[in-house]
Amino acid sequence: MCSRSGQRCSEWLGPAAYSEPSIKSRVFEHDRLSYYITRWRFGSLDGRPYAKHLKRGMIISFGVFQTYYVSALQQPRSDISWIGSIAVFFLFFTGVVSGRLTDAGHFRITTLVGAILVILGTFMTSLGQTYWQILLAQGVCTGLGNGFLLTPMMTLITTYFHSRLALVMGVAACGSTTGGLIYPSMARTLLPTIGFGWTMRAMGFIQLWTLAIALACGKPTPAPKKPAPLVDWSVFKEPEFTLYLIGSFLAFLGVFFPFFFLSSFAREKQGMSYTDSLNLTLVLNGIGFIARLLPSVIARYIGTMNVFIVFLFSSALCMYTWIPVYTISGLYAWTAFYSLSIGGVQSLFLAVVTIINSDISKTGARLGIISAAVGIGALLGSPVSGAIISLGGGSYTGAQIFSGSTLVVGGMFVVASREIKRKQKQGGFWLKL
Repeated sequence: MCSRSGQRCSEWLGPAAYSEPSIKSRVFEHDRLSYYITRWRFGSLDGRPYAKHLKRGMIISFGVFQTYYVSALQQPRSDISWIGSIAVFFLFFTGVVSGRLTDAGHFRITTLVGAILVILGTFMTSLGQTYWQILLAQGVCTGLGNGFLLTPMMTLITTYFHSRLALVMGVAACGSTTGGLIYPSMARTLLPTIGFGWTMRAMGFIQLWTLAIALACGKPTPAPKKPAPLVDWSVFKEPEFTLYLIGSFLAFLGVFFPFFFLSSFAREKQGMSYTDSLNLTLVLNGIGFIARLLPSVIARYIGTMNVFIVFLFSSALCMYTWIPVYTISGLYAWTAFYSLSIGGVQSLFLAVVTIINSDISKTGARLGIISAAVGIGALLGSPVSGAIISLGGGSYTGAQIFSGSTLVVGGMFVVASREIKRKQKQGGFWLKL
């Protein structure tokens, strides 16, 4: 092997990963040629945004369905929000299983099962006539499918990248923004013309196409020979990991509140039409394209965990500043600022795991554990917010305070996790982490 090729590999993987014997043997001995191809095709990143597009694009657009379902199904807000919350819960919580299966070398079968469940759930949603049918199809089935796709795809990226991991994850996260623009636009145009059923089928065909690309481009590495348990309980002996897990859970209690309720707020409090309220969802998701890239670029210079903490607290501040917004123009401005803040949280929270992770061979399992904590937070957050709105007689103030406060408290736990990691490295307060 020529030295020049070796330099290219170390540039992309970073010194730590390049010098790790287990990872080096797992990648190089498995398929040298595919590894070098990865250098110019961005590893599996060419397929990654498409998987991200279908997984989270549909979920962060749930506000479109939230507003429609409340009207069509004649159900309370808190009941409808369970559909989106369950989908988010399974998206992240299933990572405990899918991450471990990926570490064990079952990437292909895991993602194939996920793809089948996503397509099945979307097309069954198009046939749904009752609340429970849609809950099972869109909430449970597609949520499970997405869960079998997210963590394996994330693990795939961490295998090939180290020094530029935050940037690569940020680029990949832009796929969800693409979906967040396409799906609301489709709903806005197609729902009044062809109805709910064929609108969902059209979305299903797009998912079928993007999934095919993602699965074709993903290039897994072979499994380690040493067997491992489903859940790596040893991580809970690491205080920095445990604190980060608690912080992530608390923060994601409030993260998805605007994604689910912004359109409803616009209609009920600002008097906007259903079509105009969808414009806010487009702004929320569209600016997210920049919001996912910019923090990732900054993270290369000042540290992934440092940037993540800043965006956590800025998102909390935005949540509090939503309370005094009384005009439509002010709501558009607030939506833009919140999108910029929360984009950094969504694109970096898994990248932080690689900073506090002490065993790179267990990356998939540890990503799954954090994803599970985030999933539980997302499952509870939006229904609780919906219940607070109902108890407040339709006032959103209590839910806004609740969501902002969970972000603040979660951020404090993440700061504590950073301090432990900083002391372990014996660095100063401004240490790049």
